[in-house]
Amino acid sequence: MDLSAINPVLLIASLMVAATPILLAAIGELVVEKAGVLNLGVEGMMIVGAISGFAITVESGSPWLGFLASAIGGALLSLLFVLLTQVALANQVASGLALTLFGLGFSSLMGQSYVGIKPPQMGKLDIPFLTDLPFIGPILFGHDPILYLGIALTAAVWALLKYTRVGLVLRAVGENHDAAHALGYKVVRIRIMAIMFGGACAGLGGAYISLIRVPQWTEGMTAGVGWIALALVVFASWKPWRALLGAYLFGGVTVVQLNLQAAGVAIPVEYLAMSPYLITIIVLVFLSRDKSGAPASLGRIFHATH
Repeated sequence: MDLSAINPVLLIASLMVAATPILLAAIGELVVEKAGVLNLGVEGMMIVGAISGFAITVESGSPWLGFLASAIGGALLSLLFVLLTQVALANQVASGLALTLFGLGFSSLMGQSYVGIKPPQMGKLDIPFLTDLPFIGPILFGHDPILYLGIALTAAVWALLKYTRVGLVLRAVGENHDAAHALGYKVVRIRIMAIMFGGACAGLGGAYISLIRVPQWTEGMTAGVGWIALALVVFASWKPWRALLGAYLFGGVTVVQLNLQAAGVAIPVEYLAMSPYLITIIVLVFLSRDKSGAPASLGRIFHATH
């Protein structure tokens, strides 16, 4: 066992990378749930985003086009959920599970010819002077642009929900869709836009895994990240900054357990592998005592009276 081999700077920098796909998916789902819709298809949208982004990046040579394609792929798949829940008024839980199963199967089919291929790499942001700062520079600066996009998106969603009319209307629809409808707001239209935004974010999170975190394509490579993002939204009490903290907590514990395995710590690998999930759940259970953020209409089907 050699703990001196663990570099704290690389550890924290890796933590931020590991947290980004969870954060992107969680922020998208948070907006969906704030609109009163429960979409359990996050995993399916992430894996479709992962293969969409990977395939377009390999074929075009541009990671930027790949990420754009992943967002479009996730949003298009979310339209299937829209058809089921907002048009056909099907059960949201069953529809979300079906979306995940469909996404896993569809991505497996589409990705067969991309196994073993390395995608073109996205360049990192090199900010003069800041990147060269001792200790802080390598941790906070010099990452890929999508990592900063995840943090910016968190701030934007927080500001939108707290300070804008759009956020107020979105929350009104999630709290009481009948009252919002009576006031003249287009409940279904607002929910469709929220669902597509969530799908696009999930797609970006999936592509981040296949293009940056693990730059390759393997079947089922999201490996439950979508489910972690779903749980994170609830445990974070539907608050964007808590979702950010939860994502970084999970990413941090994941990176630490991988480093401990590499250092040869005398703990069975199975215990180390389950530790990120266990520790994240325990910490977030304490955070989730505040239930004030739960939308009152979450998961309820909206029937327009006129």
